[in-house]
Amino acid sequence: MESGDSNPTTLGLYMAEALNKYGILYCHMVEPRMKTVGEKVETPNSLVPMRKAFKGTFIVVELLTTRSFDVLNRADVVVYGRLFLANPDLPKRFELDEPLNKYDRGTFYPTSDPVVGYTDYPFLEDTP
Repeated sequence: MESGDSNPTTLGLYMAEALNKYGILYCHMVEPRMKTVGEKVETPNSLVPMRKAFKGTFIVVELLTTRSFDVLNRADVVVYGRLFLANPDLPKRFELDEPLNKYDRGTFYPTSDPVVGYTDYPFLEDTP
């Protein structure tokens, strides 16, 4: 939501450690996709300090942009919201090392068309 912090790692560590004090079972985080608004970057290890600090289950949203499953130090659970939406056969695509459909962010939430974006992405067998 166009928010940021001057020292996100320090803030994240503080928050992860604070959650431990209350016995919180899980922490669900999103790997940052930009440093400033509009500047897209990949930061695959930016949550490692928070993951190490938090004592419960650490859940990360779409940590993997590749088919690499080397996430043991980065997450306990990986959530694939956008990738699953655009790739209804995502596990099969990973298994076969097939390319992924690109998602259309403009269709993520209710629009005037209840079908576009939720049921119209092609399966592997439908892809030419």
